[in-house]
Amino acid sequence: MIDTHELTRRAGSQREVTFTAPAPEDLGIDVIGVPEGDPIQFDLRLESVVEGVLVTGTASGRLVGECARCLVDIEDEFLADVQELYVYPESEAEPDEASRMEGDLIDLEPVLRDQVVLALPFQPLCSDDCPGLCPDCGVRLADEPGHKHEDPTDPRWAALGGLLQNDQQDN
Repeated sequence: MIDTHELTRRAGSQREVTFTAPAPEDLGIDVIGVPEGDPIQFDLRLESVVEGVLVTGTASGRLVGECARCLVDIEDEFLADVQELYVYPESEAEPDEASRMEGDLIDLEPVLRDQVVLALPFQPLCSDDCPGLCPDCGVRLADEPGHKHEDPTDPRWAALGGLLQNDQQDN
């Protein structure tokens, strides 16, 4: 929550705020997200406008997850743009048009959640050229670049392979 009491209800007044806050619970998707309680750095400008307070700036922090191809743990950084109009409690704006202030307080969590989750990669990768896992045995192919298996015999030809083995035993 940000207190906007210092901003007068006079359009044009503004202030810049920089602060760190702990990440809320479940800020991410199944394969990558911000760990709960991790510090998130906010650099924001609060501007008093006729309807309320316009908040613009950035939020940044650490992402933790796993590669969608090879399942190795990965860490990354995020930088989310924040831009939201918070209308005064007495405003007649519809709830879906703008966020509403609670007295002089602004709750950034819903906006942060929207911006961070939308910016996350749907399938995060440890590297752009990650080869993934071997479909037969599960070996991480980046660790063993020359990894391969013998080509399996097509089951439709298996009976002929048995004839070849019998022929070799007879000789």
